[in-house]
Amino acid sequence: MASGPQFRLLGPMEVRLDGTSVVLRAGKHRALLAALLLRPNRVVPVTELVEHVWGVTPPARTRGTLQTYVMRLRAALGDPSLIQTAADGYRMRVDPLAVDVHQFADLAARGRAAAAADDLVTARKAFAEALELWRGPVLSDVPSETLYAEHAPRLTELLMTVHEQRIDVELALGDHADLVPELFALTRDHPLRERFWGQLMIALYRSSRQAEALEAFRQLDRTLDEQLGIDPSEELRALHQAILVGSPELAAPTARREPERVPAAPMRLPDDIADFTGRAWHVERISGLITGGAVPIVTLAGQPGVGKTTLAVHVAHLLRDRFPDGQLYVDLRGYALGPPADGMDVLSRFLRALGVPPDEIPPDADEQSTMLRSLLSGRRMLLVLDNASAPDQVRPLLPGTASCRVIVTSRDDLRGLIAMNGARTVPVDVFSPAESASLLSALLGPGDHAELAARCGHLPLALRVAAAYLAGRDDVTISGSPIELAYAALPPAPQRLFRLLSLVPGPDFTAEAASALADVDAEGLLTVLAIANLVAVPKSTSAPGRYRFHDELMRYAAALREESDSPAEQRAAWTALMNHYVLGVERCAELLYPGIVRLPSSASGPPPRITTSAEALAWLDAERPNLTAAIRHAAEHGPAPLAWQLADGLRGYLWIGQHVGEWLATAHHGLQAAQASAHRPAEAAMHANLGTLYLRLGEYALSVEHHNQAIELYRALGDKDAEASVLNNLSLVHRRSGELRAAKDALVRCLEMLRSEESVTIGLHNLGQLAVELGEIDEAVEHFSQALALAPNADSHTYLGMALRLQGRLDDARAHLERALELGNVPAGEAETLENLAALSLSSGDHEAALSLASRALALVADGGDQQVATSVRVTLGEVQRARSDFRGAAELFEQALATARRIGYASGEVRALIGLAVVWRDLDRPDDSRSAAEQAVRRSTELGLRALENRALELS
Repeated sequence: MASGPQFRLLGPMEVRLDGTSVVLRAGKHRALLAALLLRPNRVVPVTELVEHVWGVTPPARTRGTLQTYVMRLRAALGDPSLIQTAADGYRMRVDPLAVDVHQFADLAARGRAAAAADDLVTARKAFAEALELWRGPVLSDVPSETLYAEHAPRLTELLMTVHEQRIDVELALGDHADLVPELFALTRDHPLRERFWGQLMIALYRSSRQAEALEAFRQLDRTLDEQLGIDPSEELRALHQAILVGSPELAAPTARREPERVPAAPMRLPDDIADFTGRAWHVERISGLITGGAVPIVTLAGQPGVGKTTLAVHVAHLLRDRFPDGQLYVDLRGYALGPPADGMDVLSRFLRALGVPPDEIPPDADEQSTMLRSLLSGRRMLLVLDNASAPDQVRPLLPGTASCRVIVTSRDDLRGLIAMNGARTVPVDVFSPAESASLLSALLGPGDHAELAARCGHLPLALRVAAAYLAGRDDVTISGSPIELAYAALPPAPQRLFRLLSLVPGPDFTAEAASALADVDAEGLLTVLAIANLVAVPKSTSAPGRYRFHDELMRYAAALREESDSPAEQRAAWTALMNHYVLGVERCAELLYPGIVRLPSSASGPPPRITTSAEALAWLDAERPNLTAAIRHAAEHGPAPLAWQLADGLRGYLWIGQHVGEWLATAHHGLQAAQASAHRPAEAAMHANLGTLYLRLGEYALSVEHHNQAIELYRALGDKDAEASVLNNLSLVHRRSGELRAAKDALVRCLEMLRSEESVTIGLHNLGQLAVELGEIDEAVEHFSQALALAPNADSHTYLGMALRLQGRLDDARAHLERALELGNVPAGEAETLENLAALSLSSGDHEAALSLASRALALVADGGDQQVATSVRVTLGEVQRARSDFRGAAELFEQALATARRIGYASGEVRALIGLAVVWRDLDRPDDSRSAAEQAVRRSTELGLRALENRALELS
């Protein structure tokens, strides 16, 4: 980046001179400056400048007025030489890279050049830096139709192109899984841009989400037909066909992958405010402590509204170059009206930001904290932990390495961090009179603001509210509390909305939620509140359209609500907000996991505008903290039914996203509400919910306990379908814990209750797979044959083919497996089919065919797919590599399979991997390792009742 003055046009205009923001309040001055900056170091003729500044209605003395504007602009910039006078116009003398528009174009060109040279890492960095320059629509506050018409379409198109080029690079680097949420948002915002849709389809397919990739194409097809009456391009249709047949050309790249995960370098700070004022000593002091090498933690302590968060974020932005491995931020909500941030949720978010896949995040908070410290070890990162109320909120998040530094903000000095963690406190007091005057001058223009600053107590929050109150009111003065005056100046409708918004349980809210809460169209009222600085709208693109309250403003609003609104009115508003959340969750469930049976809903009212699965996922991601807080509040204060309805509706989302902390909290609050209300169906559903969660956590005893309680309740209610569903889940718990006979008993009881063909088929599949694990192959063939008669689909053919192969009927097995391929399946199902065909080829001695089939199977599930299937495929591929005499390659595959099997609790996969290792280590002349693996296999198979595997392990030991 160039030194000297900096100019930003990609969003609201910003001018920074020597690190200080210069505000140009006159719209025509901004238009003049923009016209010059867009053509740096070139003469812009007077006629063009007049057109850009005044359009078709210039003043009578055009040239003289323009000269006056140039003179005022030179004065504002502080350096008359920046704008030079030429014979027929004016020239802006500036380094083009000091203007974000030209810096963006330069970075985009560098990214394209690096990509063309196959330097993808450099290309990704250049594209990412280019995109970071955009803070909103180009020239968004420059009142010039001609400038906008001439430059906005070109720059916006270049922005879209850079997005596409960066995503192509990310796909080539194998980062498809991380791209999916972003591509969902891009296709939602730009539904006619086909390249984004193609990239989304590829990212989904490579993430083992073939069905969603195909649905994305169908959605694009419908959109193009409805809006333009055309079909998708030939390129998109060819991609659709390639996904349908599982073309190997679409497989994720492997050559560039590194052997071990390297933590990402996330930049997760909120935006720095453009008009940051004062605090020079504090900035220097904090920066010196953070970068000086001796102090790992700096705590900013001060009263509410003093600007601690603003200061911490500003310093963090200034120090970005000193922490090249990234920066993390979290609002711990230690002083919020609602519940503080959940510790497990914060740890989980940090781990995800550092590149840990959701299914690898430990379920225990201590283990998460240990993993975080491990990932941060040796890294140069900065953590900003905002609004901490106690040292215990902070400690689990602290890195264990001196290279990582932490800024904590709090109303207290957190002496426990000083005593035990070596923290240093920097007190943050109100502004000095000079700083107050500087901020008010920036917000209101030059003048004597000393009295106003004193009335505001030099408190930054009060100063900003006061400035917003006085803007444009020359005949008004501040004679009391600025916040009280700002509120009093509002019309009744925004006053009421301000009060009711204090009911929002989480950290932020949308205009739709506000509308539901107050039973009004809140969009315009929120604008009024934002102009008054009584609510804030984050500029960050990570939270578009979401409003926030400062904690103190929320407390003031809550106090007003208790005084002005009756208990009945408050209950009605709270219930309306909860209905909004319930209806939103229900709509998302319909789009994302329609097959999961949910409790009936009592919510009424208009649902949020959610029309696609991408919008559903984005809505749930954004609302997750609010929904968790809402469930807790409803469980404790009512209406209780809304607590369990929300908890039940979120089940599928929390499972998909592996949000263990929120899942645990919401399920327990839902159960609490159901038990307090003696609502047996809800109580049973919450026990089943917790049973599924504890299965995910590997807490099998707790899982069995909750499943059994759910079964008893459903049996008492006479709900056989629900009881059968829970029995099916209970059988899975028993299988994971090695209680195979108990698993079989639960499945048999389940099958007796099932009525629909689909349910019976699934039950027969599960019984057949269990019979295979028990070594009862003839019984497995019988179960799978019955399933095939009911449902001749790909799964039925695959499972019967597997059982026939184990029975020795190889020709019959091949016929069923090949039929399964013809019918097509989801990636995990297709991988199972290919694995069994590979095993058939291996048994017939065709090692190369076996290698090809097993490799195709692994490509379908290796990266983010079904890990149980991936484990089994790796074992089979290891057996193929051993048959080809690649003993070391086989050993590596068996070790990978063993690690995954143990992590996910896949018992038979663990034993198969141990048997494979015992064999291949014997081949590699490592008898001690071979014997150890065989003995482990015998012990585990005996514990689990895996008779067939136990016999194989005994032979090796």
